[in-house]
Amino acid sequence: MIPVLTVPIRQLGESERAAVERILDRDPYAGAQIAERVAAHGLNWWRSDGRIFGYGPGRRVESIIWSGAHLVPVCCTPNATAAFADMLGSEARICSSIIGRSDQVLGLWERLGGYWGRARDVRPNQPLLVAEREPAIAPDPEVRLVRPSEVDQLFPAAVAMYTEEVGVSPLLDDGGRGYRRRIAELVKGKRAYARFLGDRVIFKAELAIVTRRTTQVQGVWVDPEFRGRGLAAPAMAAVVRDALRRVSPTVSLYVNDYNLSARRVYARCGFVSAGAFATVLF
Repeated sequence: MIPVLTVPIRQLGESERAAVERILDRDPYAGAQIAERVAAHGLNWWRSDGRIFGYGPGRRVESIIWSGAHLVPVCCTPNATAAFADMLGSEARICSSIIGRSDQVLGLWERLGGYWGRARDVRPNQPLLVAEREPAIAPDPEVRLVRPSEVDQLFPAAVAMYTEEVGVSPLLDDGGRGYRRRIAELVKGKRAYARFLGDRVIFKAELAIVTRRTTQVQGVWVDPEFRGRGLAAPAMAAVVRDALRRVSPTVSLYVNDYNLSARRVYARCGFVSAGAFATVLF
């Protein structure tokens, strides 16, 4: 039986934007995905394909959660986590993943699993890393922004990265049309980097999320044939240097704890720990 809500949860609107932004500023890394959407669309859910719910007594907002294609908690206390889970458990699942600070994500999943069924994968410990200074190592001069005319060359590498990382192909739902549009948008926005060998992409990374506080790097990938050759660290150094100079005051990312080679690369590029994320994939 679904519990009856007796806690102060409500959907937030544009009139409470300042309160939401204050919470996002308290954790600019966990809240980056929401902050980018709020900056672009405000809090009108119909303009940004999701809803933001707040938790707190009276008109005060202490914790928030984004519910859309992803479920993203920010600054959720244990009480807020339990309350959001009770509310969400009464609805059919619409998200493809739960992403955020490890304690909050796992707290939600502990309560939601009984309602939503089994997850495809649970990654409970993904180190969150942040760089505030340019890397000490020399950047790879051949890593550059991808041009709009090069989307066709980038797309196969993006599909390979996604399939390897997520465990399913982005081509399954609609033949990859939506995913290709997303890649093209990142290229157009000067947020996609690659190193080319002829027409072949052998390294890639994207600035998937950009806010005034941070830019979150995702989609880091090296062609399997070129792994173990020392290519990744200088390539990432080029991405970090450009992002810090041109985009945001910090660069952040999260990585699977078992990916020791990637963690060594990020350490060489000056990334330091800022906690841990967790991801639940459906």
